[in-house]
Amino acid sequence: MALSRIGILGAGTMGGGIATATAAAGFEVILVDARPEAALAALEQARQFYARSVEKGRLDSDTAEAASERLTAGEGPADLAGCDLVIEAVFEDFDLKARVFADLSGLLDPAAIVATNTSCLRVGDLAAHYARPERFLGLHYFSPAQVNPLVEVVRGAATAADTVESALDFVRATGKQPLLCRDSYGFAVNRFFCPFTNEAARLVDEGLGTTAQVDRVAQESLEVAAGPFFVQNIVKPRINLHAVRNLAPLGSFYAPAELLVRVGEAGESFEIDDAPPPDPAADAILADRLRAAVFLPVLESLDEAVAAPADIDRGARLALRFGRPPCALMDTLGRAEVERLLAPLCARHGVALPRSLERVGALLA
Repeated sequence: MALSRIGILGAGTMGGGIATATAAAGFEVILVDARPEAALAALEQARQFYARSVEKGRLDSDTAEAASERLTAGEGPADLAGCDLVIEAVFEDFDLKARVFADLSGLLDPAAIVATNTSCLRVGDLAAHYARPERFLGLHYFSPAQVNPLVEVVRGAATAADTVESALDFVRATGKQPLLCRDSYGFAVNRFFCPFTNEAARLVDEGLGTTAQVDRVAQESLEVAAGPFFVQNIVKPRINLHAVRNLAPLGSFYAPAELLVRVGEAGESFEIDDAPPPDPAADAILADRLRAAVFLPVLESLDEAVAAPADIDRGARLALRFGRPPCALMDTLGRAEVERLLAPLCARHGVALPRSLERVGALLA
């Protein structure tokens, strides 16, 4: 099914970014929000984004003007009735999203595709609230959606094969790179990124390092472009806390750290002071814990066949700018070293070593 008219429901940071990127790729886009003024504000932000892109030589003025003209604001969900694809991007709350999909069930053409931009909730659980689950799937964009190249395409148990193919074609047509993955809490990328940021907060809770020290060690040990606290301050700790909490069904390892709860619930940002001088012994403990917090969920997701190792690494590079993505790093370290890192973490949380540990050393072979 060729998709041409795209609806975006939710004009916040993610919805506005998705709309901006989609219109720039040549699609007609209608943006709807419960607050019409929010949709209008998102349109203005899109125009400003296009203008900056022209100034930087990334777009020519005619292309930018055409993109602006393709992007319009609707007054309410009823304006989405003629869309071929509707992408939901409302707040990450299950009950809210469920109500949205129940409402869309009576508005959209039976052939229309509905996608959720959820970052951690199970697609199949949300699809149960839409009348045609075979036309439902996940399209998880990463922030900032205007420029981040990765989109996770998540197939639910009821998602039809032609729905997945249409979604893959759409993602590629917008200049993004799709990462096809199985439905699971956190999907392929947030499955390890949320625990990574959460473990960073645990380390501070336990007095093992400061926020700045943890950020520095993370950059050194995983070659990430920015440390976990710096990144959380960009995406907002409140939002990250909600994503971490959505992973709770996976076990105690995924439970939010006290610092993350405190800062997230207060709607604040993390204080990041200057890092103390390097301390080899203390830094080694932080590096071990941070690597283990990435490796455990990656191996668990491989046990569940959520995505292929190469795709997980591609997601880590593209969406999160990991210089040493997890599967490649585990292969380099070898099974014995990865088991050394994981054993205390698994013992602490009462979980078995993942079966995929047996494959370490040849994950990308």
